[in-house]
Amino acid sequence: MLDTAENELTAHATAWLDDLEAVATNTTPGSAAGLFLDACYWRDAVALTWTLQTVAGGPDDIGAALFPRLADMKAGNFKLEAAAETAVRVGREVIEAFFTFETKAGFGRGIVRLAPDENDGGKLKAWTFLTALEDLKGFEEKTGQRRPTGQSNSRDFRGPNWLDKRHAAENYADHDPVVLIVGGGQAGLATAARLGALGVDCLIVDRHERIGDMWRKRYHALTLHNQVQVNHMPYMPFPPTWPTYIPKDKIANWFEAYVEALELNYWTGTEFLGGAYDAAAGHWTVRLKRADGSIREMKPRHVVLAPGVSGVANRPDIATLENFEGRVVHSSEYTDGEDYAGKRAIVIGTGNSGHDISQDLWSSGAEVTMVQRSPTLVTNIEPAAQLPYMLYDSGPPLEDCDLITVSMPTPLVREAHVGYTDRSKELDAETLAGLRRIGFKLAHGEDGTGWQFLYLTRGGGYYFNVGCSDLLIEEKIRLIQFDDIDHFEAGGARHKSGEEIPADLIVLATGYKDTSTLVAKLFGDDVAEKVGPIWGFGDGLELRNMYRPTPQPGLWFIAGSLAQCRINSKYVAQQIKAMEEGLIGRDGKQL
Repeated sequence: MLDTAENELTAHATAWLDDLEAVATNTTPGSAAGLFLDACYWRDAVALTWTLQTVAGGPDDIGAALFPRLADMKAGNFKLEAAAETAVRVGREVIEAFFTFETKAGFGRGIVRLAPDENDGGKLKAWTFLTALEDLKGFEEKTGQRRPTGQSNSRDFRGPNWLDKRHAAENYADHDPVVLIVGGGQAGLATAARLGALGVDCLIVDRHERIGDMWRKRYHALTLHNQVQVNHMPYMPFPPTWPTYIPKDKIANWFEAYVEALELNYWTGTEFLGGAYDAAAGHWTVRLKRADGSIREMKPRHVVLAPGVSGVANRPDIATLENFEGRVVHSSEYTDGEDYAGKRAIVIGTGNSGHDISQDLWSSGAEVTMVQRSPTLVTNIEPAAQLPYMLYDSGPPLEDCDLITVSMPTPLVREAHVGYTDRSKELDAETLAGLRRIGFKLAHGEDGTGWQFLYLTRGGGYYFNVGCSDLLIEEKIRLIQFDDIDHFEAGGARHKSGEEIPADLIVLATGYKDTSTLVAKLFGDDVAEKVGPIWGFGDGLELRNMYRPTPQPGLWFIAGSLAQCRINSKYVAQQIKAMEEGLIGRDGKQL
């Protein structure tokens, strides 16, 4: 269908951009009907709407949303960045073209995907259209040729040197940060790095004693479940010698190096006690408890909560568990199974943590019983679990892969993940059959959308098999259903059949509470109610209250995988910078 020469593909894409430019600048009358297919999408990442927004529908829907923003932002100079190419996205062959453009406020990049309109003589029209902010005019990231000069042009032997200035910056003895970031994992670090490149003063606070401890202190055998090429941090990619799957201690140590290399201000051993927002003054008043027990009050204009999806441990009220006289720990507290060699353990929960901890205990010589509470998606770590990341292993530069990821609207991503899930069921057929045989209850995600949407909607409910499923199938680890437990007693659990299931340890691999619980704890029920649900989609096409202004001015949320944080930290930082420079109001709307 689109089997044409590269120069012809490029000519088609150029012609489409020229038509868009003509409409955007009102040099010729036009309508969206001539530019967009009957079913089409426009996603904007801060460039035209100052936020993350997706519009889906027909040409009239796109035109009504897009054209006023093009005019208001004085968007123009749409130019192809490179030759257009054919691509297959969600099973559809398209012409895919990267382009650049500019607005009165910034420089942007975008992607348009063209396909023939069979109802209009095969005319090429846009199926998806992305506009993304690359840099704010006059406030570009201080990278590359715009990097800070530091002391390279100065030799003031009596003034403070670089180290003196670093100590002064991170001590905050005589000033407060503009942005306070709560949580020093990948979300907090990526956001701080982006803000630093934009010249916005920010401080990370984290309750752990050492940078990286949120990974370092997790269970002994933990490694990342997606591959290294997907997981790079902003500005500082992992070395090419690194292993495909990064061990927890390696990523923890990298976080320490990252903070030092990028000169991020970071207070360890610091607990965020909460705060209140002064709408008239436009800032928060927050309290921090330092490692020495002292209390510091600060007045940042923005608070970014970056606790990760795994925030407050969920410890369900399990009837009769209080009868158990052994040790009960949540999965977040579990570290190593070596102390349980020759002993017995019950692990309640069948997500990643439940499986990995069960496997770790078994490998340490414990007798393990895994308890399943609800159906769980299982997919082998390779190749099935890596199907959504094939783009990052196919050759395009990381920045282009990220832009392609940003460009895909949620409905199409859902459709793609149904395909990945169907393919994974074929690849994993033997494993899944073995699990069914032992009574393991399987799920495939909401409407068959697989593990990625389980993560985006509930933060769990799946397992990447790195060997525990095989142990279950071989009955080296026992599986029982929670509903088959009659009660817990001093020495373990009692099966409804009357069988005793002895235990020295019970691990609650029962997940984490939603972020709203944390908001209520830190800022009160009124703020939590005002903000509303966090994470998941609800009825919208963007994650709720993530990476963009919330109903509570000055309060931001960022969480997710390393890739999600790398990508979306850019847009969080741009929005905050735009507010600080008076380009938009505290509500995220243009002034």
